[in-house]
This record gives sequence, C-alpha cells and structure tokens, in this order.
Amino acid sequence: MGAAPCMGFKAAGVHAGLKKNGDPDLGLIFSETPATVAAVFTRNQVQAAPVVLDRQRVASGRSRAVIVNSGNANCCTGEGGMRAAERMAAAAARALGLADDEVLVASTGVIGQPLPVEKIEAAAPALVGQLASDGFPQLARAIMTTDTEPKAVFRTGRVGARAYHIAAVAKGAGMIRPDMATMLCFICTDADLPRADLDQALRRAVDASFNRITIDGDTSTNDTVILMANGASGVGLHAEGDRDQFAALLEDALLELARWIVRDGEGVNKTVEVRVRGARTADDALRVADAIAHSPLVKTAFFGQDANWGRILAAAGRAGVTLDPERLDLYFDDVQMVAGGVGCGPDAEARATAVLKSPAFAVTLELNRGTETARLLTCDFSLDYVKINADYRT
Repeated sequence: MGAAPCMGFKAAGVHAGLKKNGDPDLGLIFSETPATVAAVFTRNQVQAAPVVLDRQRVASGRSRAVIVNSGNANCCTGEGGMRAAERMAAAAARALGLADDEVLVASTGVIGQPLPVEKIEAAAPALVGQLASDGFPQLARAIMTTDTEPKAVFRTGRVGARAYHIAAVAKGAGMIRPDMATMLCFICTDADLPRADLDQALRRAVDASFNRITIDGDTSTNDTVILMANGASGVGLHAEGDRDQFAALLEDALLELARWIVRDGEGVNKTVEVRVRGARTADDALRVADAIAHSPLVKTAFFGQDANWGRILAAAGRAGVTLDPERLDLYFDDVQMVAGGVGCGPDAEARATAVLKSPAFAVTLELNRGTETARLLTCDFSLDYVKINADYRT
C-alpha cells in the first residue's frame, strides 16, 4: 500500500479495547493546517450519533481531524450516544490541541450498544503519538469490521511540473447498497481547491463508484464519506482543466475502492458487473440494472454457477420500466443467452455456465429501446454470507 505521502496529513490506528480480539479499533486522520471539507452521508432515516454530529460540523466547510472507531456503531443509543460522540471528538481535540468542532467522528460496528467512550478517551494520547505520514494503512486496518483486508489507495496528479496527492481508505463488506455512501471512506488531498468544487467532485465520484455497487441490498445507519483538502502541496486547482483532472483522479480512486469492497464482500465468491444498454432514459437503465443486481434469486444463481437467465429477465420486468420482452437480448460476457426474448439453446447455456465458473464476469441486458446505459457491480449470495451475519454479534 506504499505511495507518496499526502503532504500535511498524518494518520494512525491503534487498539483501544473496543474489539475483544485485540485488533486495531481506533483510527485518526490529522491535517497539520486547516482543511476544506466535504462529505456525504447515509440516507437511512435511522442515523448514528456520529452522522448527526458530522452533518452539523461539516456545514462550516473546515476541519482538521477525523477520529473513527470500529467494533461499535454508536447508533440507536439516545442522548448518551450523542454525548459519547462529542466526548470522542473532544478527546482527539485535546490530544491534538484543537477546538472540539474542528474534529469529525465516525463509528462502525454493532448497532444499539452504548459506546465505551472512556476507552477511546484513554487511548487518544497514544493514538496521536502514532500519527505518521505513512500511517494510512494502519488507519485502514483500524476501521475494519467483517472486512478481510485493509483498503487504501493513492493517486498523484500534476499541474505542470508540480505534484499533488490523494490518499483514501475505506471499509465495507456488508450492508452495502447504492444509496449515497454505503460504508465508511476517508479521503485526503494536499491540493487546494474551493469547497464548492471539492463538494461537486466528491458527489460525482461517489455517484459513479459507491452508488454503483451492491452486496446485500442493505444501507447502513453510519455510512459516511469525508474528503479533506489542505493545499499543503502548494498546487492550486484554479483552471477548469486542472479541476477536471482532480475529479477524474478522485473518481478513479473511489472506483478502485468500490470494486475492492465488492470483491471483499461478506461470503463473496463472484463479482459481477451488470450492464444495461439500449434504454430510453438513463434512469430507466439504472432502475433495470438495480433490479437485477439486487435480486436474491439472481445472486444465488450466480453462486450456484447456474445460467438461469429467466431470473434475470424476470427481475428486469419488475423494475417499473416499460420493456418489450420480444426485444430483450442477454449476454454472459460475450456468450449470447437470449435473442429477442427467447433462449439461445443448450449449447449457449453450456458456454454461459463456463463463464459463471469465473470469479468475475459481466451480464449484459440489451433493451433495444434507446441509447442510454447503466452499470452496477454486484456479487453472489453464498452460504458464508448467511453464516457471517447469523453469527455477527456472537
């Protein structure tokens, strides 16, 4: 995970005692100078205390740090949960010498259990002591729940001969569905750009990445994506072309994390790109792709390596979009399974079954009604997914 450091940013991860297994469970990002901040949050109406607090604080447009814990979501914990989130931010602020409202917070883990914030307060000085410019992999490990590996990516952009950097970490393996953020992700850049441009770039990148993946159709109460820009590289993105380059780099970084999240999803054996082409509108294309990507019957067929194309057409037919069944063409990678709404026969099914044995493949549905397209990344539903979530609290 090595890369050029994001100038003026440091990160760390330590064990604070929130997880019983001794794994890292408390992370921190710190900007040595005030940073511009943008964020997106869950659309779930049940929202964790850190989400409520951060919504208030990011309105200022400035931030210096983010403290995040795993092992406890601090959600559905009432007024005590809000006080715990505030104490968590205050602990980091004291250790860093900042004002409380310069610190954002995030939590992930089991819902409904009081956060033992005193453990976070006790660990805050040691956490700050571990801050390092190359500490992003440690941060990525500290925010894991059912993830099997830490997720951190880095990008470098240039304006003339001068370089700027992007560092991003994410966690997510379950409760993943397109709906704003769908997990935790923290992004830093040492480029300088106005908050309006930062916010626009973030929302576009999230829509193209985290809003185009699904594991199980559930959206968490804690979903948060935070982007901080401190300008420490001295590279100002003033020209439209430079801002466009930054937006493309950001989208590329988040796309890598999004794909990584699906590959590392709970019990995932197959990652599948659902492509819908030939729709009348972009919304029609997305709604059809969404219906296919979230269908439990489709996803279990992927797990069973069963080219059961009828399930895919049935899912498309209930998407709320006007279709002509006699125009539908369906492909598994480049193997055509359906032509004009009719199956292509046993030979095609045998070749499609061979495609389904691969760990990654594409399913393409051609509607033949227009020119709009959409893509979603989904996965199979396995027995392990059920086992992981049946035993999650034990």
